[in-house]
Amino acid sequence: MATDADADDAPLLAEEPLRPGSCSRELELREFRDRYVFRSLDGGGAFAVARADGSLRALSPEEAASGSDCKVSRIHGVAGMIRMLAGSYVLVITSRKDAGSYQASTVYHVNSMKFLCCNEAIKHLTSDEKRDEAYFMSLLRIAETTCGLYYSYDRDLTLNLQRASKLAAGRVHKPLWKQADPRFVWNRNLLEELIEAKLDEFITPLIQGSFQTEQFTLKDGPVRINLFSRRCNRRLAGTRMWRRGANLEGATANFVETEQLVEYEGLTSSFIQQGDEGNLSNAFAAEMEKFPDIRYVHFDFHHICGGGNFDNLQALYDATEEAIQKQGYFLMNSKGDILLDQNGVVRSNCIDCLDRTNVTQSFLARKSLDLQLQRMGALSSAESISQSDSIHDIFKKLWVEHGDELSLEYAGSYALKGDLVRYGRQTLPGLIKDGMSALSRYYLNNFHDGVRQDALDLISGYYMVSKSSSSPFQIIGFEPYLPVASAIIVGGITVTTFTLSQVGRSAQHLISSVIFAGLTAGMVALVKANGKQLCSRPRLCGLI
Repeated sequence: MATDADADDAPLLAEEPLRPGSCSRELELREFRDRYVFRSLDGGGAFAVARADGSLRALSPEEAASGSDCKVSRIHGVAGMIRMLAGSYVLVITSRKDAGSYQASTVYHVNSMKFLCCNEAIKHLTSDEKRDEAYFMSLLRIAETTCGLYYSYDRDLTLNLQRASKLAAGRVHKPLWKQADPRFVWNRNLLEELIEAKLDEFITPLIQGSFQTEQFTLKDGPVRINLFSRRCNRRLAGTRMWRRGANLEGATANFVETEQLVEYEGLTSSFIQQGDEGNLSNAFAAEMEKFPDIRYVHFDFHHICGGGNFDNLQALYDATEEAIQKQGYFLMNSKGDILLDQNGVVRSNCIDCLDRTNVTQSFLARKSLDLQLQRMGALSSAESISQSDSIHDIFKKLWVEHGDELSLEYAGSYALKGDLVRYGRQTLPGLIKDGMSALSRYYLNNFHDGVRQDALDLISGYYMVSKSSSSPFQIIGFEPYLPVASAIIVGGITVTTFTLSQVGRSAQHLISSVIFAGLTAGMVALVKANGKQLCSRPRLCGLI
């Protein structure tokens, strides 16, 4: 028997028995020539997937343990299945990292995933179908590298604390996928076949977003802060270039629910915000006037915070303080008794920048945190966490890392304006970093996001693979020249920068700089003039 276990994995021994409502923590994967066998090491269940066509079959313990001519490894979860032209592909979690705890349950970050192929029927496909299947498989490889995925084996992570506390106690005994809010389950589409096969203990709902946790001490007592963001899939999981604004149903691109959770001496409090890319401010303001229970506040970030002065956001808080304090926050004690409810939500809609959304939300979150800690008795009514440099730095670090993670998921680069959160002002190193991130965004958005969007549309189920449909991968216009244009622009900028640094040594370097700069400028002009044809466009669903 061949074995293939991670270096940091323990021997394949049974874990603690499963609790009601939880899913298997550790799985043994046995790879035979004709099938994959998944066996729970803590729940006792097992199932097999045929490598020929991806058909599922539950197994008895005896069947799961039979056979020896196989490769054995340990995996940490099954994230779902997807069917394509040649068969099925099973997504498994191959490595994970302990990200912290949420309500006494461990939260794991997905480090790596892998699709297992059940596509032996590929030999019966036509040459065109084989070409399409190869491209679909390349999209699955992109999906394997999806960042910002989190899960728990025994806690529903899709519901914020206030929502979860209002539901019937018996729901925790249901399988995790039945407890979950489907809006925030990243792999919702991938789980359907496992759900139909009633393999509840193997179904692992994943959320995409950010989970940060820190701890500090106030009045000799530990204070734990969790910052938890959940990206919604209702507007389609998507990239910054191809999923913007709102659709006709009102669902917005990059809708994120952010929960700031505070625990201190048996008390637990949460504060909820929602941030997304909104509509143009004038149209948005006109619509908001139709709703008597919603107050819309327009804030010109560039004008008021010009020069990178983060403290000027106080003007926004002054304009909304009464409403924010009236909305409050959620608070419960160690017995689960609800002491306070959050009665409203601050929703940050930035016209064109998730970075400014994060800056604004972090400022409002700090104000709420002061109120929460004052109510818990950790601070007096006149105190603030900003009066302690070490504690304030911990808080700012949470929000900087939160902003970076969400920005990587949506825009492909680190967040801009991180200095405003970390230092309260813009610094020269921060400006340089923002410039590099902006260039990276431009490059990724124009030359890579189309393919990345195709991968997201495929795994989320917005594009369904069918033999009866025509191939979506017909190359048109200037698209074949996209890699060439990309290489010339990047290479031209690099060579121009290098030759300019050598100008003082000889006139030849100056001539070279002029030539390469001209070539680069010409290619940029060509790309700009033919942008719609040259940029990387999604082929499966286009603009939705």
